[in-house]
Amino acid sequence: MTVKAKQLREMSQDELAHTLEELEKRLFELRSQAVTEKLENSKAIVNVRRDVARIKTLLHERVEQ
Repeated sequence: MTVKAKQLREMSQDELAHTLEELEKRLFELRSQAVTEKLENSKAIVNVRRDVARIKTLLHERVEQ
């Protein structure tokens, strides 16, 4: 579930916060799978981490404005 920056910019603060919460849960699940050696796609962790960073960056930009 890679999210494009353009899609994120169109979201409201609440939608971004909700998406961030979902992605952080997903990241936790992926890390748990990695520890138990049941992770099929190791690149998924990197992709989710990048999506989390994108959302946090947007939220930070909006606070500064």
